[in-house]
Amino acid sequence: MEGKKPFSFTKWAKSRKGQQVIICVAFMTIPLLLLFVFTYLPFAEMVKFSFYKMKYLTPVDQRKFVGFKNYIDVFRRDDCFGALKLSLYYMVGAIIQLVLALYLATILSFKVKGGNFFKGLMFFPYLISGIAIGFIFKFFYTRGFVFDTILQWCGFKLDNLPYWLKDQSINNWSLVATSVWRYFGQNMVLFIGAIMSVDADLYEAAELDGANKFQQFKHIILPSIKTIITLNVILSITGSLSAFEQPYVITDGANGTGTYFVIMNEIAHVSQKVGLASAMAVVLLLIIFACTILQKLFFKYIFRDAESEDESYKAKRARLKAEKQAKKAGKGVA
Repeated sequence: MEGKKPFSFTKWAKSRKGQQVIICVAFMTIPLLLLFVFTYLPFAEMVKFSFYKMKYLTPVDQRKFVGFKNYIDVFRRDDCFGALKLSLYYMVGAIIQLVLALYLATILSFKVKGGNFFKGLMFFPYLISGIAIGFIFKFFYTRGFVFDTILQWCGFKLDNLPYWLKDQSINNWSLVATSVWRYFGQNMVLFIGAIMSVDADLYEAAELDGANKFQQFKHIILPSIKTIITLNVILSITGSLSAFEQPYVITDGANGTGTYFVIMNEIAHVSQKVGLASAMAVVLLLIIFACTILQKLFFKYIFRDAESEDESYKAKRARLKAEKQAKKAGKGVA
């Protein structure tokens, strides 16, 4: 018996299979290396910093190890953990944003006059820089400027109108409205793409069962786009927890509008408490992970019957196609 030929790397590298493996490894290595250098390595350093009392320019040998003290301070200080309460405003805004986006997406997914124009108009705010939007709405809400002028045209008196950015009973809602205006177009476009991918035969099968438009929405559209709904909710909730641009640019966190990120930025760059700011970032990451897991479990429970309903409509769709093909075959014979 002849022995096995010795493995030749040069020959293997020149082969089709070898070239495919080398190309795949090369394309994987570079992105993974960049991801490690610019994401995972800095994150590991941040976690390490969270256990020290230090400033940016503090020498390594002078950093004071404090253990979990920074994490305890995050929950004890009102300006740290208390700022997370403002995320509730943005979460309510996120729910309104998603409902509005889903409603408009359902309408615009079907033939509507001027539909493409409205899609572009509603998606346009998402393309504008967050800093630019902040400056736009800073003047929009300023006393006596755009918003007050519009309300005066509607019959309201200026003296009876609140200070939209100073009155603490309404200023956070003003900022939330800005966030909704900017981001709901993105959610709407994602919903439209998902809804338009639903097979039209499913609607026909539902109509044969006597289902109205709302029932079609509930039993066909929602189960079919459950993945996109889950994705949009996760993005919206995590965005609510990390709101930064609007409160930072419009109010600079004044008058009770300082969100968690705004306070963290102030602690890190103004007070130079790098350890505490790093601990705040780690805590926020853990909260986002927990929210993501809870949302997935919630939607898994909500859509628990979606697969069975989808299978039912798929069976009816197959029956409809078979009937159509039988009719065409009958006409061809005739």
